[in-house]
Amino acid sequence: MHKLIVDANKKSLGLNLKELWQYRDLFYVLAYRDLRVRYAQTFLGLLWAVLQPLATLLIFTLVFGRAVKVDTGNIPYPLFAVCGMAAWAYFGFVLNQSGNSIISSQEMIKKIYFPRLVIPLSKAMVGFVDFAIALSFIAVFMFYYSITPSVNIIFLPIFIILTIISALAIGIWMSALTIRYRDFQHVVPFLVQFGLYATPVGYPAELIVKNLPGWASTLFYLNPMAGIVEGFRWSLLGGNPPGQLAYYSFAMVILLFITGLYYFKRTERVMADIV
Repeated sequence: MHKLIVDANKKSLGLNLKELWQYRDLFYVLAYRDLRVRYAQTFLGLLWAVLQPLATLLIFTLVFGRAVKVDTGNIPYPLFAVCGMAAWAYFGFVLNQSGNSIISSQEMIKKIYFPRLVIPLSKAMVGFVDFAIALSFIAVFMFYYSITPSVNIIFLPIFIILTIISALAIGIWMSALTIRYRDFQHVVPFLVQFGLYATPVGYPAELIVKNLPGWASTLFYLNPMAGIVEGFRWSLLGGNPPGQLAYYSFAMVILLFITGLYYFKRTERVMADIV
């Protein structure tokens, strides 16, 4: 009996992956539509993707770089901050968009069948535009400050993948939870705003951890983006690698992604009825 259940689960997983592949055209269409709608009928258009991170960087530089005078070693503060912002900006965008994605697509969900997971996944594709711009900012700042990329840059793709998985993990959770509990529509913006300051984007993690007891440091790294941002910055600028506590962040990413897919799958069965 146990073998039959395992085989059935394997077949179900294979069917889901095959089904997602079959609906890849819908995935591309949704991503392209969202990208066009995002900047349609705006005066500055794609320039907003440049102005928003620059404004955030300016605030961080004034607050953490000038007022608080955060110690970033031999790395100029603007470069230090923009490396953290690149990973966080992508995460925040995908979380914001995917959190309400099912609700905003409810009319399509009621009319036709398709794998509902295509909707939050398409949001991750749209976010690559801003992510690419953020990476170009890093290149410009490194050139301006004559900073050579660290040899650790070979690990950069790993942290980019972890960033994508982390954003999708929480985004999938929120998109499914929002179906049943509409209050989560208001929770998502709060999570993004609070998480920006609870994550070592504008300051080094050591600054927080060294002043916290052991249990609080562990709690700090239960934030999945805490270790990812530190690793992302380390892969570009070098310095001390993420500590052992960062593995809590990596473990949380995998845990949230697996459980998010499971919960989304369960909710998908009744999604058209309760949306």
